[in-house]
Amino acid sequence: MDLRDYVRAVRKRWWMVVGAIVMAIGVAITVTLLTPPRYAASVTFFVNTRGTEVTQAFQGGQFAQERVKSYVDVLTSNRLAVALDDEEPSALTAEDIQEQITAQVVPDTVLVEATITDTDRARALRLTQRLATAFPALISKLETPPGSKVPTVGVQIIAEPKLAPDQVSPQPVRNVGLAVALGLIIGVGTAALRESMDSTIRTPEALNDAASAPVLSAIPFDRKADKSPLITEGSAQSTRAEAMRQLRTNLQFVDVDRPIRSLVVSSSLPGEGKSTTVCNLGIAFAEAGQRVIIIDADLRRPRIAEYLGLEGAVGLTNVLAGQANLRDAAQQWGTSGLWVLPSGYIPPNPSELLGSGNMADLLAALSSGFDIILIDTPPLLPVTDAAVMATLADGCLLVARHAKTTRSQAAMAAAALSKVSAKLHGCVLNMVPAKSAGAYAYYSYTNEMDEAPRAAITPPRARETPVSRNEPLPASPFRSAAAPTAVRTEQRPTRASRRAEIDETPTTDLRIYRRTEDGHYEGTASVAEVRHQR
Repeated sequence: MDLRDYVRAVRKRWWMVVGAIVMAIGVAITVTLLTPPRYAASVTFFVNTRGTEVTQAFQGGQFAQERVKSYVDVLTSNRLAVALDDEEPSALTAEDIQEQITAQVVPDTVLVEATITDTDRARALRLTQRLATAFPALISKLETPPGSKVPTVGVQIIAEPKLAPDQVSPQPVRNVGLAVALGLIIGVGTAALRESMDSTIRTPEALNDAASAPVLSAIPFDRKADKSPLITEGSAQSTRAEAMRQLRTNLQFVDVDRPIRSLVVSSSLPGEGKSTTVCNLGIAFAEAGQRVIIIDADLRRPRIAEYLGLEGAVGLTNVLAGQANLRDAAQQWGTSGLWVLPSGYIPPNPSELLGSGNMADLLAALSSGFDIILIDTPPLLPVTDAAVMATLADGCLLVARHAKTTRSQAAMAAAALSKVSAKLHGCVLNMVPAKSAGAYAYYSYTNEMDEAPRAAITPPRARETPVSRNEPLPASPFRSAAAPTAVRTEQRPTRASRRAEIDETPTTDLRIYRRTEDGHYEGTASVAEVRHQR
C-alpha cells in the first residue's frame, strides 16, 4: 500500500481512527484518575579523590569518573535502604525504600543525582535528607583501605535535598498526548489492515480488474429504491435514473459493428440488484423510443412481474412448453413500447428448458420485432441458467453490488461465461454510495434552468370500464395469435414523397441508398442521375 491507499483507507474508515483515539484517551484518563499522586525530592553528590599535585589530580579525576558509575548501584542497594530505615523507622520497609530510590550519573562529570519518590511529600523529603547523610558515610567506609583512617574517595553534597514543586506522576497532559498518538497509530493501522483484507468491490477499477470487462455504469444508492424501485414518475430525474440512461447509451456503443439485440443480465450471487437493473434499463430504452421486451428467465426466483405490477402466472415456460401463445403471454407495460414476458410457472428443469431449441427459436422470433431484448436470469455462480442463456443471446451484462460482491466472485462469474464462449459486454457497479470514489456525479438542469420536466413513463393502471369490442387495440409487435413471431412495423415513404424530397434537394452530390435484406445500406444512384432519368 502506498500513501494514497493509506489516505483512502482512513477516509473510508475514519470511524475506526476516531474510535481508537477516543478509547485511548478514555484509558489514559482512567489511569490518571486511579493513579495516586507521587512527589519527588532529589540531592546531588560530588565525588573526588585525594591528591594535591596536578598529575595526581588528573589521575584522580579519571579514577573518580570510573568509580562514580558503581556508586549508582550503591545508592539503589539494599544496604543503604536498611541504613535509612534504621535511622527512623516508618510505615515503609527497607524493600519499599529501595524501590523508591533512583540514581543517575550526570554525563561526563563526577556528579551523582539521587531521587526519592513517595506518595507523601514530607516523607519523600525526610528520606532524601537521611540519604544525603547516610550515602557519604557509607562511601567513606567502603573507600577506606585497611589500616588507614583516610578514604581514597570523598563524597560531598553540592545540591541540598530539595522537593519538586509539582507532582511527578501522574501527568494528565502527557498521558492524554501519548494516548492520542497511540490511538492514531492503532486506528490508522487497523484501517489499513482492514482495507488490505477487504476483498469486496468498492470502485469501478476493482470491478474492471476482477471481471476483465469495462464498467459501463455505476448506479448510485438511492434510499427511495426500496419503496420505489423503478425510475418512473418521481424517480425519473434522480441520479439513479441518469445512471440508467448512461448505461443505455454505453450499451448502444459497446459494439458498433454488431449492435446488441439480445442481452442477458445476471450477477454473481443473489441480492445484487440484477432484476431491478433489468426493469429500469428496459424503461430507459423505452424512453429513447425503442421497442423493448423484458424476458423473466429467472425460473427459480422470478421478480420481474412483481416489480412491474403484472400477472406472472402465464409466461415464458408456458410459451416454451406450447401451452400458450407468445402474443397472449406477453404483456405491454406503459405506452412507450415496453413489453414484458413473465416467467410463468416454475419448472422442475429450468436449465434444460432455457437451453432448448424452442428458446433459441423464441429469441430469433422476438429479434425481428423488437430493438432490444433484455433477459433476466438467475445468478451465475449457484446455477448454470445464466451461462446457458448467454450462449443464445448476444452477450451478458454482469451486475455487482458495492461492498458486497468480492473480487473472487466477480472473477468466477466472468470465468463461467468464458467457459461457454459467451461474451461479457461489461459490468455494472450497483448501489454505490454517493460519497464513494466510484460514484459518478449527475446534475439536474431542470430545476436550475426552469425547463419543462422530462416526460416519464408511468406504469399501467387498471381500467375503470371494460374494453369495448369496437375499441382499437394498441400497436403490437406480434402478427397474430397463430403466428407469434414478431416483425418490425414502420412507415415507409411513398414514391411521391420520395420524388418531392429529391426535387427539393439542392445538392447534386447526395446519393440514394436502399436497405438490403441483411440490414446494410448500399448506394443505388446519385440525385443528379435520378433527376436526369426523370
